[in-house]
Parts: sequence; C-alpha cells; structure tokens
Amino acid sequence: MSTAFIGIDYIVDIMHPDGKIARSAAHAAQRDIIGKANRALAIAQSKGWLRVLVKIGFSPNYLEQPKHSPMFGRAAQVGALKLGAHGTEFHPGLKISGDHLVIVKPRVSAFYATPLEAALRANGVQRLVIAGVSSSWAVQAAARDAHDRDYEVCIVEEACAAGDESEHQASMKLMSTIARIISVDEMENLG
Repeated sequence: MSTAFIGIDYIVDIMHPDGKIARSAAHAAQRDIIGKANRALAIAQSKGWLRVLVKIGFSPNYLEQPKHSPMFGRAAQVGALKLGAHGTEFHPGLKISGDHLVIVKPRVSAFYATPLEAALRANGVQRLVIAGVSSSWAVQAAARDAHDRDYEVCIVEEACAAGDESEHQASMKLMSTIARIISVDEMENLG
C-alpha cells in the first residue's frame, strides 16, 4: 500500500520554547517529540514513502489570517506565524532532507486550501501516517479530513504533543475511532 508520512507544525512558534504561541513546547520537550519525529522521518525515508512536512503560516501582511478567530486572531499583533520569519521555520532539531514536500496551510487542517490532496493523489497514496503538534488541533483535523477522504489513517502517538498530557491522551482516545494509533516502532511493520 502506498503510504505518506505527514509531520505537522513542527515549527518554532508552535513547539519551541522561543515560539510566540508555543503552548505545546513544554509537553513536546517532555515527550522528546523532535527525536521521535526524526526517527519517524528516517523510517519513512527508508521505506520510500512520500514525506510531507506541513506548517501553518500567513503572508507578512497577514491578509489570509482569520482576524475573528480565537486561535489565530492575535497572530499579527504578536508577530506569530509570519512566513519568512524565524517562527515559521521548522524546529532546529528536526532533521530534514531535501526530498520531502513542504506544504504551507492557512488554517488548522493540513488539507484546507493546500495542495496536499493533489500531491497525495499524484503519488497514489492510500495510507497516511500522521504526527505533529498539536494532537488536539492540527493532528486531529488532518486525521478527520483524511478519514473523510477515504485514506487509511495511522497516528504516531509518540511523535505528537499537545498543551499537556491529559489533552494529548483525550485526543488520542477520540482519534482511535477513525485512525489506528501506533508507535514509532510500529511504523517499521507497516507494509
């Protein structure tokens, strides 16, 4: 089965202590999310899977930013999620090779107003292995959208983080009804 690994929002503003809206930074550090994401990326590369890194970002003038959003409404005021700025760079510990696809999204879901689905279809992908930050927002949104687009969905639980462990676990429990929750080690066994 053709598979893609999708890593979501491993960016400075969201999950690094220097980030401007990094409410998941402490949880990500406690769980060694970057170490596990690096391992997941290496496994995906060794298996020849399409590797996709998705990040949220708005143009420097914030024209596509939803000003009324409780989540993104203050991004321009605090200078967060501005494309081309340090905050939208991938976490400095993330080991990225040159042959991956980077998708920029303007909202929570990796599918909303992005070329992600076209890239997946062009590569004949049937199964998505998803990880990222935050478990309760971006990962859940991608998993739900993928499920509704008839992809087989796996969530790499160890490579996800949220605001705290209880939020993360609640999210995993919810997603277990539409996705298979797996470890990084279990990625090795996916055909």
